[in-house]
Amino acid sequence: MSDAPSLRRALGRWDLTAIGVNQVIGSAIFLLPADVARLVGPWGPLAFISVGLLSLSIALCFAEVGSRFEKTGGPYLPARAAFGRFVGFEVGWMMWFTRATSQASVANGLALALAFYWPSLALGAPRATVIAVLTLALTWINVRGVKQSSWVVNTLTIGKLVPLALFIIVGIWYIEPSHFAVMPPVTRDQVSTAAILLIFAYGGYEVTGVLAGEAANPRKDVPFAFVATMVTVSIVMALTSLVATGVLPDLEGTRTPLADGAAIFLGVTGALVISAGSVVSMTGNNMGQILNGSRSLFALAENGDLPRWFARVHPQYHTPSNAILFTAGVALILGLTGSFVALAAVSAIARLVMYLAVCASTLVLRRREPAGDVGPAQFTVPFGSVVPVMASVVALGILAGATAGQLTSGAVALAVGAVLFMVAPRNKGT
Repeated sequence: MSDAPSLRRALGRWDLTAIGVNQVIGSAIFLLPADVARLVGPWGPLAFISVGLLSLSIALCFAEVGSRFEKTGGPYLPARAAFGRFVGFEVGWMMWFTRATSQASVANGLALALAFYWPSLALGAPRATVIAVLTLALTWINVRGVKQSSWVVNTLTIGKLVPLALFIIVGIWYIEPSHFAVMPPVTRDQVSTAAILLIFAYGGYEVTGVLAGEAANPRKDVPFAFVATMVTVSIVMALTSLVATGVLPDLEGTRTPLADGAAIFLGVTGALVISAGSVVSMTGNNMGQILNGSRSLFALAENGDLPRWFARVHPQYHTPSNAILFTAGVALILGLTGSFVALAAVSAIARLVMYLAVCASTLVLRRREPAGDVGPAQFTVPFGSVVPVMASVVALGILAGATAGQLTSGAVALAVGAVLFMVAPRNKGT
């Protein structure tokens, strides 16, 4: 087995950061300021930055446990090390499951976005063609090499940040202070609902450590990327909300806040740039879903929790080709059939499972001597157990805001994972 091809360590800290930013900043940021404003009015920018700081507490736990591992796997690895194979498998399974369903969802969203310009793409064969071509093209890039994939992600991340930066830099001069003159009272329910919405909006950074097995210096670069990702997205999202709130006289009533805001101070061209940015953003997000979903599947197989077929590394491109093709194939089927809609509710519980597992494993692994794949932490969250405990409370907030449908769907997905764990051929000694 020593002559078998292995993954190529080609990613630097800024590649990992771009991957994290790409996954957090998707299509939601182009719509979210209005959704938050309907709940808390002009308090929206403060809500964005506050929840960004809360999300950072969870990301710091990811950073600490990520600094202990050099292998591919993300939250699956600390959960497995701290709580055993079954819990680790469930975390890895839910990670892969949500990436595949999200990929299908974003591909459909992209087809609908393009249909705004070409209505024929909304239905039937044209819609299916867009989804299939997008999926196949991004899959081909992923198979060809992780460096090529990171170049595409980096380019698309810049492509989505440029319109947002333009919106912020130009729009900040058009803010009307009167929009903040009266800060209306908000209820606890309004604050809670907005917080839950934003916790989900900030989600996606958990993928940053999944590609540690392809990072040049994972134990130092993964923690850096987690922190850099959260700082970047918190600033971008809070400033975007600030400009939208300060520019639009009726933010709560718009369905496309950034495009409408850009139309005010940049005209029709500005609105088109923002709309194009949303398309670029969704494309980049889809690229990231394939990149990270396939590595989650690969990690389960590499550690003996799924058949070794999923851990095959392409001899020429040094990528987990079987895992990439399988993940893309599942996502394509879900996207073409529309089945992802019924599975979307799983993401709430999946995120809860991952966040709680990582926050708890942060505390558990601190009490253990380094052994096997678990090394000493190269980064430690300050203030002892305060941050991991606070992060756990934030993660439990997701559960408090989950609907009955989300809880049921999550329970079913976990049960399916348990069945897979029991029946999947695996290496008992791994």
